[in-house]
Amino acid sequence: MLILSRKEEESIVIGDEIVIKVVSIDKGSVKLGFEAPPHMLILREELKKAVADENLKASAQSDEIALTSLSQKLKK
Repeated sequence: MLILSRKEEESIVIGDEIVIKVVSIDKGSVKLGFEAPPHMLILREELKKAVADENLKASAQSDEIALTSLSQKLKK
């Protein structure tokens, strides 16, 4: 992991397409601005985890429904 220090209004450039700028610094909070191409998805880590968890739940429910349906069809 690369660790960098930045002050307010300073930026970090990743490749040719991504710029991360420190917009403001407050007590216990740093506000960041991101410039990236529209095709790049930028998510907070906790949101990405929540989406992944919901996808797993939906997949498990879908599997259960499919198995129940298949079981009923096989009984006929």
